Amino acid sequence: MTRPVSEQSDLSHASSLAVVLVSPKTPGNIGSAARAMLNMGASDLRLVAPRCDHLSKEARAFAVHAEELLERAPVYATLAEALADRDLSIGTSARERADMPRPQHPAALRGRVRAAASPALVFGPEETGLLNADLEQCQATVRIPTADYASLNLAQAVLLVTYEFLQGGEEPASGERKTATRGEMEDMYAHLVDVMHLTGYTDAVRARHTLRLWRLMLDRAQMSSAESRLFRGLLRQVQWKVKQGVQAQSADVPGAPGQDTAE
Repeated sequence: MTRPVSEQSDLSHASSLAVVLVSPKTPGNIGSAARAMLNMGASDLRLVAPRCDHLSKEARAFAVHAEELLERAPVYATLAEALADRDLSIGTSARERADMPRPQHPAALRGRVRAAASPALVFGPEETGLLNADLEQCQATVRIPTADYASLNLAQAVLLVTYEFLQGGEEPASGERKTATRGEMEDMYAHLVDVMHLTGYTDAVRARHTLRLWRLMLDRAQMSSAESRLFRGLLRQVQWKVKQGVQAQSADVPGAPGQDTAE
């Protein structure tokens, strides 16, 4: 039986959404999260530095029919590695953080997630949630509305947010424009920090705060791969010019590197 076009689109987006668990503590929570993903049609489970065996009997028991998700789940040493091939990462947090994207209701981010070609949803450790260093790698933050007691079980959070993103109302948006992967953007940000130090724009004390502000601005642009290369071409030109020293201002210096152009 052929599915309606709207259902086919939802399934396509479900298959592209990665659910990333950062340093999960218990196999039961991992198994339950996998089960919640299967309920909502998501199948790309990724684990970052888990503190337990995600293939243990306990994890499999809690996963029930989602055992295959556990078996396929790759394990990464860092969040950056887990997000390298993603073009959008959404972090989860119950509280606001300084210099970070303000947490939004899941429904407010639904269109953005569905428009992405390879989005990721990131959940933190059970005791602490995501650290600031983790949220720095996310372009938006989602918060599940609750009563005064805001702490949710990991699997409950996975179920609720994946439902909003994959099964909730609103037709999927068009995803024709392919944005840069997080690996490309992180390389660009590392390059930007180097130039900031080289030019004296910032120092070791202020660098992290300054970069967060730049992240907020540049991530809103949702750069394409070509645009990230264009920006890095400018950074390379700045590096070349600064390294020529004062003499470069009064004399022609041959051999300047070529500039990238947007595709």
